[in-house]
Amino acid sequence: MATTTLADPTVLTDQQIARVATQKIFFGHQSVGNNIVDGIEDLASADPRLPLKIVKSDNPQAIPGPAFVEFEVGQNGDPQSKNEAFSRVLAKGMGAHGGIAMFKYCYVDIDASTDVQQMFESYRNEIDKLKANYSSLQIVHITVPLTTVEPAPKAWIKNVLGRVTSQDVNVKRNQFNRLLKQTYQGSDPIFDLAEVESTHPDGSRSCFTRGREIIYTLAPEYTTDGGHLNATGRKTAAAALLQVLANL
Repeated sequence: MATTTLADPTVLTDQQIARVATQKIFFGHQSVGNNIVDGIEDLASADPRLPLKIVKSDNPQAIPGPAFVEFEVGQNGDPQSKNEAFSRVLAKGMGAHGGIAMFKYCYVDIDASTDVQQMFESYRNEIDKLKANYSSLQIVHITVPLTTVEPAPKAWIKNVLGRVTSQDVNVKRNQFNRLLKQTYQGSDPIFDLAEVESTHPDGSRSCFTRGREIIYTLAPEYTTDGGHLNATGRKTAAAALLQVLANL
């Protein structure tokens, strides 16, 4: 089963590239997804072996031939709206005809008040319905992106004052991602965006500990605002996504 690996896209074989370029792929997203799409365009413009047809549309079935179709789904801060919007897109025809479909939550979809278990159950229920309705559709799961966190002394002061920290919210994002991987690892393809974002260029991980748990965070090298991806981050994430898609 396809898994995420950090790799330069030039390691893709011609056969893998052909696999990506001959598929109908739909990617539903919001702002970090826009960063990843920009990264794919960066890679495609630099490598003539990547003749990807990238189209913005909420009706992928209406796009003739193979294409990488992307569109903003739902509203940030409302993960259920993204579940429902993704299903509406597939109901327009792509679900029944098959292809590869995926959508991602944004880091703002999880905050201090989020019931992570309930959010994941809603996601799993929606995916179960899609699998039951569209047997020829390949769904790729995507982990929730992360953010950078404040230094430990500042987080400690916030905790003393009873304030929510970036560390606190990243704990919840990590909880969701663990549930997703525990449920689908080994059975469905997963693009582990959180792993990509938290892996420094030297291969080490950006993280902190909470009790006995390691909590992964966005590596500072990949962002300028603590949440969205810069040029380096978006190309790194795009290359990893192409690796997953190429191995389906």
